[in-house]
Amino acid sequence: MNAHDSERLSGMLGSLGYTPVDDRDLADLILFNTCSIREKADSKLIAHLGDAKRLKREDPTKVVGVGGCWAQSLKNELFESFPWVDVAFGPGQIHRLAEFLKSDSITAQGFFDFEALSSELPAARERPYQAWLQISQGCNCVCSYCIVPSTRGREVSRDPHSIIGEAEALTADGVREVTLLGQNVNSYGRDLPASRRIGFSEILRRLDALPGLDRLRYTSPHPKDMRADVLQAHIDLPSLCEHIHLPLQAGSSRILKSMRRTYDRERYLDRVEAIRESVPDCSITTDIIVGFPGESERDFEETLEVVDRVGFDAAFAFPFSPRRGTHAATLPRQISREVKSERMGRLVELVNERAAARAERFLGRDLEDLVEGPSRTDPTRLRGRTRHNRAVNFDGLAAPGELTEVAITDTTSHSLDGVEKLLVRAG
Repeated sequence: MNAHDSERLSGMLGSLGYTPVDDRDLADLILFNTCSIREKADSKLIAHLGDAKRLKREDPTKVVGVGGCWAQSLKNELFESFPWVDVAFGPGQIHRLAEFLKSDSITAQGFFDFEALSSELPAARERPYQAWLQISQGCNCVCSYCIVPSTRGREVSRDPHSIIGEAEALTADGVREVTLLGQNVNSYGRDLPASRRIGFSEILRRLDALPGLDRLRYTSPHPKDMRADVLQAHIDLPSLCEHIHLPLQAGSSRILKSMRRTYDRERYLDRVEAIRESVPDCSITTDIIVGFPGESERDFEETLEVVDRVGFDAAFAFPFSPRRGTHAATLPRQISREVKSERMGRLVELVNERAAARAERFLGRDLEDLVEGPSRTDPTRLRGRTRHNRAVNFDGLAAPGELTEVAITDTTSHSLDGVEKLLVRAG
């Protein structure tokens, strides 16, 4: 979601006549779009703001702005702690930045009131053939560790006609792959008026029917809402990719209850079983929090058991970070950094081991690959992504944005290796 917000900020600034520069010293506007899910992001931002202070002191005409969840969590305290900041705004007030920059007198100002979904903004996309498409904003869940409801507000679903209209415009602009965005995408539509109310699976079906849309993805669903109609969509819809990101967070039912996740270990495993029955080749990825307050060694071992049993294709694992204003930040029995670090090491080792085993199913297969550009490790080769959301490094001649078939010759826990089928046939 933050990546998409940054694209929209860039698009809006471009429409105001701003162009990006590589050197911060040369910038008229220094803008930070912030995340506040984990402590590490906060620490990095504060270091960057220190550099912005130096630049502002050297050239007082520079405008320094801070947007996103971190700004929303601090609100006007941000100006007290960082008085060189000129403008701050939450993720729901991105459009107010333009108003601020066009004003005659630029003085410190914050925009933090939750407003209507501001999705109708131009976006400067990283790749012309891939696009984010926001279908909702905010979250109605009350997970004890999560700051999102206080920074992005209550869940608001976007009008379905607006979603379809933007998707049509994207495909007309050459986009081949769209990823739907929301805090809980599969609870989409429940807040819409009865006359316009449709569910998430129906949105998937309407988008699949659009000419020119080759691939459809979404992130992130909530396990409590992963139901039969969505799984049936995966069976029926040609564009819907064989990949589901299903956040686990913990494998202990006791910790899940303390997290207020509204499902237990067995319910989660039931959802995984249903996915694998409906879409046997589906890649399943997840999020896991290590060292939640009160997590015993046995609780952590239960998480390892779930990871081993499911065999995730990838997992994003993070040590617990207490967040401002959340219930979990006040819980007793906070886990030490040393224990969290040791548990992270064991978890990552198991995740990689199981992911490597899962990847072996692709060996010797021909997979459709959307080319993204040169390989990051070898610029003479290409890099793309399969429908299973697996990165592939391969020898080939295809151009970025093309769909091509790749023969998979090797696998690792993180990526695949191969040769474009056209080269195989030519050889």
